[in-house]
Amino acid sequence: MATPKTRKSRSPARKAASRRPSRPGARSVRAAFFDVDKTIISQNSGTLFLKYLYEQGRATRMDLVKGLSSYMQYKLNLLDIDKFTKRTITVLKGQSEAEMIDFSLEWYDEVVRHYIYPEARALITRHLEDDYVVALVTGATGYVAEPLAKDLGISHILCTVLDVRRGLFTGRVVDPICFGEGKILKLRQFVKDHRIDLARSYFYTDSISDFPLLEVVGHPQVVNPDPLLYRRASRRKWPVTMFQAARD
Repeated sequence: MATPKTRKSRSPARKAASRRPSRPGARSVRAAFFDVDKTIISQNSGTLFLKYLYEQGRATRMDLVKGLSSYMQYKLNLLDIDKFTKRTITVLKGQSEAEMIDFSLEWYDEVVRHYIYPEARALITRHLEDDYVVALVTGATGYVAEPLAKDLGISHILCTVLDVRRGLFTGRVVDPICFGEGKILKLRQFVKDHRIDLARSYFYTDSISDFPLLEVVGHPQVVNPDPLLYRRASRRKWPVTMFQAARD
């Protein structure tokens, strides 16, 4: 898959971790963590990106079919995300990161922003106004998460980071991928660096894969859940919210 040549930009991948750790001895703070796909936006960002590439003539029909098939496996909890991500990223080897950043910004502006749940935007605004540390916690890359975070006024991103050398993708992922155990590790470090009080914090997600993260916060928030998460949330008597899509 090729990306268009545009101006040089600063990498969101290098901003994927925490930005402003709290000083030692500072008072613990509340946080609100948000998954992205089907939690903040009503679609899967990977699928939206692949469709956009196809419409731009930068992906084949077979790429589209394979991508949609992988997404269905993911929804059925049958996809090995670690292997899938590492295999998929190899096609970027040698491509310009700056071009990817600008291409992603165009994609976000033309497509993704229209799929933000109004309820999610309002929730994030409310948490920010109440002085919560708000962070995106997503398996997506910074090229997806950074434009969304900027749009929503979010300063912190925990995401999958791609390896870049001399401005070019190496075709490798910086371990760990922000999914499953990797997402837990990233969140644990963020909590330590920012002195987050998990008992006073919120985690919003739609996915059963984030169940361990829901268990560690005082306020688990289940949003547009997949069937497996819905059943577990019902047994735990966790609040379940269904957002109304802005556009489908």
